[in-house]
Amino acid sequence: MLKEKLKNHNLILASGSPRRQQFFKELDLDFTIQLKPVDETFPDHLQGAEITDYLAKLKAAAFTDLQATDILVTSDTIVWFNGVALNKPEDRDEAYAMIAALSGNSHEVITSVAFTTKESQTVINDTTTVTFKELTEEEINYYIDNYQSYDKAGGYGIQEWFGYIAVTRLKGSYFNVMGMPLHKVYETLMQLAE
Repeated sequence: MLKEKLKNHNLILASGSPRRQQFFKELDLDFTIQLKPVDETFPDHLQGAEITDYLAKLKAAAFTDLQATDILVTSDTIVWFNGVALNKPEDRDEAYAMIAALSGNSHEVITSVAFTTKESQTVINDTTTVTFKELTEEEINYYIDNYQSYDKAGGYGIQEWFGYIAVTRLKGSYFNVMGMPLHKVYETLMQLAE
């Protein structure tokens, strides 16, 4: 349905995330993947969704040659905990520290998505609250040793073993925690296709 509406558009997903790429495939969309290097540094004064909005727009700004039929989709996800943004951990120690801090607590996962055309830009964001049980050292170590902890904000993937055993409560979109609020993405693309 959406694929038909977008037939006169060239949809570009600027994301190396295999999860986001899979989402677009499962939404039955025709799209291309284009990546441009971006220094994902943000001003210190930004808070929560301001950070992800800023980074989604920053990633779009790298594309200076959009054509009239292009719709560029860029996005960013952070884990927001105690007023601090947790991005992807750089090493094992940082992954362990992040997950240990989230243990027994609630945090927010915030994703922003920018839809950029030659003429305009629309930015949406979504927030999901995730609560973890108290995790043991053994559980945290097992996860880090056996799964890809380093390519995910906050050091964890809800769609993996860790999500099965750690998440006790979820308020909001499950898919947002995986990196894209699909219900909002669908609605926005429907509007842009009109």
